[in-house]
Amino acid sequence: MSAVPLRLEISHVRKAYPGVLANDDVSLAVAPGEIHAVLGENGAGKSTLMKIIFGAVKPDAGEIRWNGEAVQIANPQVARKLGIAMVFQHFSLFDTLTVTENIALGLDAKTDLKELAERITRTGEKYGLELEPQRHVHTLSVGERQRVEIVRALLTEPQLLILDEPTSVLTPQAVEKLFVTLRRLADEGCSILYISHKLDEIRALCHSATVMRGGRVTGNCDPRNESSASLSRMMIGDELVRLQRERNPESMRNERKLHVNRLSLPKAHLFATELKDIECEVRAGEIVGIAGVSGNGQQELLAALSGEDQRAAPHMIMLGSKAVGDLSPNPRRAAGLGLVPEERLGRGAVPTLSLTANMLLSHQKAPYVKRGMIDFGFTRRAAASIIERFKVKAAGPDAPAKSLSGGNLQKFIVGREMERKPAVFVVAQPTWGVDVGAAAQIHGEILKLKQEGCAVLVISEELDELFALCDRLHVIAKGRLSPSIPIEQATREQVGVWMSGLWDEPAALDKGTEVGNG
Repeated sequence: MSAVPLRLEISHVRKAYPGVLANDDVSLAVAPGEIHAVLGENGAGKSTLMKIIFGAVKPDAGEIRWNGEAVQIANPQVARKLGIAMVFQHFSLFDTLTVTENIALGLDAKTDLKELAERITRTGEKYGLELEPQRHVHTLSVGERQRVEIVRALLTEPQLLILDEPTSVLTPQAVEKLFVTLRRLADEGCSILYISHKLDEIRALCHSATVMRGGRVTGNCDPRNESSASLSRMMIGDELVRLQRERNPESMRNERKLHVNRLSLPKAHLFATELKDIECEVRAGEIVGIAGVSGNGQQELLAALSGEDQRAAPHMIMLGSKAVGDLSPNPRRAAGLGLVPEERLGRGAVPTLSLTANMLLSHQKAPYVKRGMIDFGFTRRAAASIIERFKVKAAGPDAPAKSLSGGNLQKFIVGREMERKPAVFVVAQPTWGVDVGAAAQIHGEILKLKQEGCAVLVISEELDELFALCDRLHVIAKGRLSPSIPIEQATREQVGVWMSGLWDEPAALDKGTEVGNG
């Protein structure tokens, strides 16, 4: 009886770009029904390798074998015909099309859109990835767009499913549900390549792992036999610095820096989320977190805080003693607001512009601009300083934003906003898709801001992140915000329940809260 061939076998793959060797003699094998993790820091070469497998990038050298046969995967269409589906970290969706129309693009031209919409709904409900098929993509949050990508992949019934950070938008309960689904797919013979920076997930789910560093494979292991610390060492070659989250003195936290005062806003468009009586405050020297499943009002709240949406009454958003609810972004920045949006390319950075030019998105006064003229020398040196301080892997300050990996661009944007020394720092998804080393660095910088007296509001779908950083925690669900709870009193299970909009009366929860009860 002949042995079952490997589902995928990659041998000695090499891919070089100008100045960068993205993949250097990479080999990897995945058996039918195997859940195989690919680990590495941002810029380690994981995404390039996945794009080669999916036909989106052509390798310079090496061989790919599919079910025992040598193949040339010239483009994604060939990959899909073979049975390979991929969910990218950076989404490949058209903003002006509906969910159904986007998914139809990868299917047969004769696909019936009404029937497809029904399949999307059924698949979403089955896997806990609910979608509204007729919504236009431009109305979706980052998390909801990720759901579209996952459902699109599952609809093709793939033999190999590539997942890049698939759980960043899910509650703990939904993560478990997805894991049940992935294990069932594996039991049915589907192979899964799983990229995640959540090492506990990899240890719980994956049968094997390939570790990459600097474009090369540096190790293989069974993650079930490893600790998160040992996996981190394999990835970054060193021990992670452990964060020390300490409460600042009560005297520092007396001054209220941000107050969202019964903020209510109707839907800005048909598929938006209405905000209902949002009440929240952040004081100097504290970090307040907002947890929730994507699509429950985070996008709308960020737009109201940033000034992108100026429909609020002035007193509904206070920066210190200044009412800013109806002001545009620039006056809010002048009042001390720093903000990192959840969408890196498009809102956080202009993709085609250099990192130096992108500095000017949030620095439009001296010493960057003097008497109406941009000081490009100073701006370039400032960009270079952020690249060095935050260990951003980039060709230099003249590199276009789109040339950076997601994690490295995130580090640059966070650094750019911190450079302003804001009184209030609002950051959305600070480490989404960022490796453990970079995440620890970003967390450390956020904690430094807190220690310097900055009021920090973190909106994140990463519960581990919120528990590591925050002094108090809210949950947002269906446009409503829960009362705050001290992080010492919160549990993952409780927060997961609250994500469905189920929380008790404020008095029962805020008992013992040390600062404003939001």
